[in-house]
Amino acid sequence: MDKLKKVLSGQDTEDRSGLSEVVESSSLSWGTRIKGFIACFAIGIICSLLGTFLLWVPKKGLHLFAVFYTFGNIASIGSTIFLMGPLKQLKRMFEPTRLIATILVLLCFALTLCSAFWWHNKGLALIFCILQSLALTWYSLSFIPFARDAVKKCFAVCLA
Repeated sequence: MDKLKKVLSGQDTEDRSGLSEVVESSSLSWGTRIKGFIACFAIGIICSLLGTFLLWVPKKGLHLFAVFYTFGNIASIGSTIFLMGPLKQLKRMFEPTRLIATILVLLCFALTLCSAFWWHNKGLALIFCILQSLALTWYSLSFIPFARDAVKKCFAVCLA
């Protein structure tokens, strides 16, 4: 409302590009962002759990599992869009520090769905779901300073 008042009163004289107008016009309050994040993340968890339970449905279980589990993980990643905004989220996803993790996550999403719908291979779908979880964990750790290094050192100590 304040932006509308500034524009109508002539106080807003900045020359804006179309992209900055879209970004600013879609901005949400911090409370709304938190609510959107929680809702989207909860939907993601519910879909993933529902997919796990649907795995045991005869005949169509694999397809339902792959769709719900993958959609749940996509919703969980998408929930951070509410906190950062879509453009910043995309920029951060493809930063050099997490580029490989992002590609692995997206590849696992695609391979999970391909193994369920195209190749009709339950074992492969389960393997890709496990890889999906591992890739998402590695991707998530990239947002915590020094978390990846700590995990690497833990594995090095455990395996040595």
